[in-house]
Amino acid sequence: MNILLIIGVVVAAGFVLFSLARGLFYFSQGHQAVIDGKVEENQMMQNKMMMSRVKWQAITIILIVLIGLLAAGG
Repeated sequence: MNILLIIGVVVAAGFVLFSLARGLFYFSQGHQAVIDGKVEENQMMQNKMMMSRVKWQAITIILIVLIGLLAAGG
């Protein structure tokens, strides 16, 4: 059982890092769109960045719960 929790924590942490990287990518793309004067593209990148932020926050909550379960079981 503990090995499954450890695998879950590692997978969740990987998802958090991936979502953060995507958010940073969308942020840089939106910033470049502002520099280039492309308002619609900037708004689209901001929406993607916001969704990425929501995803990593949800995954972080799952990660905290998994760590709590691992600590309680150990």
